[in-house]
This record gives sequence, structure tokens and C-alpha cells, in this order.
Amino acid sequence: MTPLQYGILGLVALLVLLAGSMPVAFCMAAVGFVGFALVVSPHAATSMISMDLFETFSSYSLTVIPMFVFMGQIAFHAGISRRLFDVAYHWLGHLPGGLAMSTVGACTGFGAICGSGPATAATMSAVALPEMKRYHYDPAMSCGTVAAGGSLGMLIPPSVVFIVYAILTEQSVGQLFIAGIVPGVLIAVLFCLTIYLQCRLKPSHGPAGPKFTFVQKLRSLTGVLETLILFVVVIGGMFAGFFTPTEAAAVGAAGSVAIAAARGKLSVKMLIRSLQETIRTSCMVMIIVTGAVIFGHFLAVTRLPFELATGLSELPLPGWVVMAMIILFYLIAGSFIDALGLILLTIPIFYPVVMELGYDPIWFGVIIVVVTQMGVITPPVGVCVYVVSGMERDVPLQSIFRGAMPFLLALVVAAALLMLFPALCTFLPNQVG
Repeated sequence: MTPLQYGILGLVALLVLLAGSMPVAFCMAAVGFVGFALVVSPHAATSMISMDLFETFSSYSLTVIPMFVFMGQIAFHAGISRRLFDVAYHWLGHLPGGLAMSTVGACTGFGAICGSGPATAATMSAVALPEMKRYHYDPAMSCGTVAAGGSLGMLIPPSVVFIVYAILTEQSVGQLFIAGIVPGVLIAVLFCLTIYLQCRLKPSHGPAGPKFTFVQKLRSLTGVLETLILFVVVIGGMFAGFFTPTEAAAVGAAGSVAIAAARGKLSVKMLIRSLQETIRTSCMVMIIVTGAVIFGHFLAVTRLPFELATGLSELPLPGWVVMAMIILFYLIAGSFIDALGLILLTIPIFYPVVMELGYDPIWFGVIIVVVTQMGVITPPVGVCVYVVSGMERDVPLQSIFRGAMPFLLALVVAAALLMLFPALCTFLPNQVG
């Protein structure tokens, strides 16, 4: 067999293993190791896998992941998420579906210090669902709102998915962070519009809450100061040249600890719990990255990505049609594979194609994150839906999926707008760059 045939066979084997519910990290590592051994040699494969394991877990650039995860964990236990919800409730609670809109606003703010979709969904489930239940909101819409709002943690900087994409494609982490701001706000607005339309059609789904005076609204803004300070210090510090993305993550983590201490929320128990969650999440990401690196080396020796890039670029089709096919693939595959695993799995294959077609790599990074956002709220994977279901066991899983479906339409609209107007992603990075 030729190396290219081994590459195709490896992809088929990977799909079979994934269909058998084997964890994506071990699927990629196993197929990559066996494939590399067949194409090159067993000795070379053994050396490759040991080197990849060491380099991944000792990588300085990847230390940014546990730092940002730790920052989000400390922020959650310090009560920052609840204060964000209170601010949003003061400004939006009087509207039809105002509590649900407040949840989306709080998810947007918490995403700016968390970087993880499931973590944002879990946090806001604990904060927002009891309030919406107290005001007799429709349970399906309430849970669907939290699941969809949680997905914003994947896009709003600092995003773990952006960090991994930047490392794989050798793009600027800071540029990707800035590129995610406008699309993140756009999707949050579309989510709020979706809630408003649902509650106008069925007022019982989201009764309006009490109206606050303008003075009360202004006073509530103190609850957003901590998040704003962390965001400005971390993101602003990177672009002012004060520190690198890795240093920015460390500064953000230290800042969240300082805020927790100033609030009197810092304790040994809270610190240990935050560290445990950080280690668990970071190890999961690192193992997935390692599996993707091993699989990527196998694909490289088969030359499959390069042959695919050449073949697709030579098709008698406009570039936007090929890009639409790639996005459709992400949309379908995102319903079956975890977002981070999918991006790590497919970047070595599709990134050369996108570059060959002449598209902006920063724009492509934002697009695939937006499209894979759809996967975290759609069956059968729908990780954010499962997180909310675990937090709210009184609501059936199928009801939560049903409540999340209207937000899927909002994400489709957002993806279409970003395709039609790429400047929504690239304008800010170009200005800052």
C-alpha cells in the first residue's frame, strides 16, 4: 500500500473507533501510532510517541491553558458569576424573557474570564436556573438558554479553543482573542433577540420581572468591575506589549486570586477545589492535544492533507463553495465529536486547504469555533446540554435539547453573517495588529 492509501485507511479506522464511543484522544493516538509504524517503522513510531508526550506536557506555550482555567475557577468560587448575573438582571430583567436575557449577558461576561463552554454552562446553571424557576419560566427554555449561553465561553476571549488553534496553526493567540470579541457580542445579541421573540409569542414562557430605576441600574454596575478589570489587564496587557499570552494568563490567574482575597472569599478549601478542577480540565485538554499531535504526524508522512488541499483547490468550483462544504462538514461532525477534539482532529486536514484557497487564517479560526458551537447544543453529543441536565435533573434531557433548538437558528444566522462579512472577524485584529 502507498502512504496515501494508509492515510485514507487510518481515517476510516478513526471513524470506526469514534463510532464505538472510544475517547477521541485515545482514538487519535492509537491510529496515529499504528499508522506511523506501518508507514515508517515501529521503532520510529515508538520514538515519535514518547517525544510527542514529553513535548506536549512540557510545552511552555500550553501552560496558558491551566492558567486561564484556574482564573475561571477562582472567579466562579469568588462569586463573580453571581454578580454578573445581578448586573444583567438590573438592566434586562424588566423585558419579556428578561431573566433569560440576563443569563446570556452573564454568560458573555463570565466567558471573558473562563474560556470554556461547559464550565460556563455549569456555572450559570447554578446561578440562573433557580432564579428562572422562581419566576415560573418555561423549564425547557430556561435550560436551553443556559446551554446555549454556555457555548459563548468557547468564543469570548480568553478561549481555550482559540489557544489550541493558535498553537496548531502558529497564529497569534492575541489576534484570535481580539477576533472573537465582535462575533461573541453579535451571537449574544442574537440569543437575546431569540429569547425576546419566543416570549412575545408565548408570554408565559418568560414573564417580565420588576423594573429598576436608572440609579439602581447604575449602582449595579459595580458588580461588573472585577470582570472588566481582569479582561482589560489580560487582553489589554497583551496588546500593549506588557506581557506575552502565557504571562497574561498568569497575571489573570493572580488577579482572580487577589480579587477573591479582597472579597474575603479566598480559603484553603476553595483554593484546593479550584486547583482540582483546573488539573482535571487541563489534563483532559493536554491528552487530547497529545493525541492530535500524534495523529497529525501520521497524516504528515502520508501526505494526505497536502494531496487533499491540492485536489480541492483544483476543483472547478468557486472558493466559497469549497469553504461552504468544509463548514457543512464541521456542522455535521460537531454533532458527534467534542468541539476541541474535532478541531484538533481536522485542522491538519483542512487548514492547508483553507490557506490554498487564500482565506484569512484568523477568520477561519473564528468560523470553525462558531460552527462547532452548534455541536455543543445539538444531539447526540451536545456537551453543554448534558452539563445543564446534570445540574437540573428535574427537566428531561429531550426537553433541554428542544429548548436549545431556537438558539441553533441564531448560530446559523451568525455563521452566515460572518461568511458574508469577514471584516466582522478581521477588522479589530487588523487595527490592533
